Amino acid sequence: MSHPVLSFTEAQRRHPDEAMIARIRDRYPTEPEIDAVLTRKMRRRRGDPYKAVPIERLVAGVTAMIGEELGYEAQVSNARWLSGGASKLQMVFDLAWRGLDGQAPESVETLVLRMEPAASVTESSRRREFEVLNAVQGVIPAPRPYWVDPEARHLPYPGMVYAFAKGAAKPSVGVEKVSGLGQNYGPELRAKLAPHFVFLLARLHTVDPGECTAMASFMQAQEGSNASVIRQVNAYRRIWEEDRIEEEPFLEVVYQWLIAHAPPVDRPSIVHGDYRSGNFLFDEASGEITAWLDWEGAVIGDRHQDLTYATLPTFQHLSEDGRSVLASGMMPKDDFYAAYEAASGLPVDPVRIRYFEIFNRYLVCVLTLAASARASLQAGTHQDVLVNFVSQMGHTAIADLRERFLEVTR
Repeated sequence: MSHPVLSFTEAQRRHPDEAMIARIRDRYPTEPEIDAVLTRKMRRRRGDPYKAVPIERLVAGVTAMIGEELGYEAQVSNARWLSGGASKLQMVFDLAWRGLDGQAPESVETLVLRMEPAASVTESSRRREFEVLNAVQGVIPAPRPYWVDPEARHLPYPGMVYAFAKGAAKPSVGVEKVSGLGQNYGPELRAKLAPHFVFLLARLHTVDPGECTAMASFMQAQEGSNASVIRQVNAYRRIWEEDRIEEEPFLEVVYQWLIAHAPPVDRPSIVHGDYRSGNFLFDEASGEITAWLDWEGAVIGDRHQDLTYATLPTFQHLSEDGRSVLASGMMPKDDFYAAYEAASGLPVDPVRIRYFEIFNRYLVCVLTLAASARASLQAGTHQDVLVNFVSQMGHTAIADLRERFLEVTR
């Protein structure tokens, strides 16, 4: 069933009213928690632009949040900003406390506050990120979550507190890449990291999400149904409608194709959503991955989404021989898929691979040309310079999408 095209002015996008928000919500239905986050983003846009948050304000907020959760007074000290990432505001601090039940001997633990700015590259739910981190404990190395303030009762914006994870984000030698994009780990470290990179993805995807009671704000994906895929496509189409600063008619063609060709999920999996180079910490000596980060895009869906995301051109580079292209700096794409099949026991379906190659390229275009551009334009983030840089990557991304779309659809 076709619908008339929605049409909004730049002034409406800058200051959306409830009628505009309601029309977009109705046109592009998605998961309730994602709907709530995107609706909050639009309402927040009518307010003041982002203002720098003093670290003292965060210390006061996190102290109040932790005290309420624990039921006794714990001491926050040595607060300092934590760099890294292109979307969230992070503060690392030390907590002197007596454990969750208040009965343990007093000790000091280093923790991280991860909080939203007024706008970001990826508008996401701290509640969902908190839940998925709980669900994967003992399955895949990830920071242990402690507390979440999903409605910003104590903090300026929604945030969560989790354990500080140890490890390096990049090699000690070599060229540093923005957010790890195209990071080259070098042949020696790569040989250690690559098998663990594949093994952990296989472990994640073989968990039964139906048994993950912690993930209460996630809608389950049903085997044999494409409804979960369509909900995700609609979420990104909604972001495009809300955030874009210029028209790109080709993206509407791709959206319609993604809806018409959405494959049924053959086996529901927990999908990380941003599984790639630059999003994990590692021990450089052993080559062991010590923590997977940035779970904000996690969904319950199709494993092929993670597989094709890790192989996007943005995250690859040539090997030292100048002939092989290494997916996420690890191994050639075909070798990656073969290693994944061996590690997981799950098939890699070429039809679903082609679909999610288009899906992920569409996602990148939306997040760069719309979400990033809007966040920078309206001064909604502490990362204006970086977010503006990310938005310019959208022009390369849409050219890559067009090329792959024509290959798949011809």
